[in-house]
Amino acid sequence: MTTAIVQELVRRTAEQRGVPEAVAQELLADSRPCLHLVPFEGLTPAQQQQARPAARTGGLPCLPDGVDWPDGRQPLVLTIDCAALPREALDIELPPDGSLLFFASIEYEPESSAVLHVPAGLRTTQRSAAYELDGEPEQVRVYQADVLYPVPGLTVSPDWRDASATSAFLDSGADRDDVLDDFEDSVRDAAAGGASHGVAVQLGGFSRPWQSAPDEGDLVLLAQIHGQSIDRHVYTQTLIVGTREDIAARRYETLEFEQQV
Repeated sequence: MTTAIVQELVRRTAEQRGVPEAVAQELLADSRPCLHLVPFEGLTPAQQQQARPAARTGGLPCLPDGVDWPDGRQPLVLTIDCAALPREALDIELPPDGSLLFFASIEYEPESSAVLHVPAGLRTTQRSAAYELDGEPEQVRVYQADVLYPVPGLTVSPDWRDASATSAFLDSGADRDDVLDDFEDSVRDAAAGGASHGVAVQLGGFSRPWQSAPDEGDLVLLAQIHGQSIDRHVYTQTLIVGTREDIAARRYETLEFEQQV
């Protein structure tokens, strides 16, 4: 979405929700774009007509010769086709092509996790889930493979209500906190075009954590993965953060993984 479209969307939503223009401008100033990765059924009928897949949950990794499962053999939870992402939809720099593979445990706090970039054009082969550990046969957990589709969205800083006009609006009535909750949720839903993104995968933007936010200071969100988007019986959040510089330079070994329940 262009800046003009986002501004008009926020202005129109503010009018509908009885929110002053100054408050809407403060939300805009403290917002960041994101991409939601959702299943086909989470798209609206209009979005389904133009849908182009951009990611896959679970399955087995396809890796170049000489590259094996990352240390710890955590499951593959997400594979992103970088070339299929809308380039203008994020304010962090991801590779223009190839695949990003996310390995992590979503069922319990991971002891090790990894993000790998496989450049386009390399010969790859699918790795087996079976391996040996101390002479005993083992197998990596393999999640069901499902296709995900990109939906541009908008996220808001958790601190945006500290701004002057918004603080004054909150102090002007007992119901103002509920009004702003409704306004913020409506903006997010409108930015996503009505797609269902509550328990999806989110790339970029501000996190929406269940506990304290890990994207603070120099750290920004690369991905937020709801356990239910990988396995509907898993109720966790996995948040992956790093500096803008490390993400742009593809220094994915510096990323930090945090699981919340």
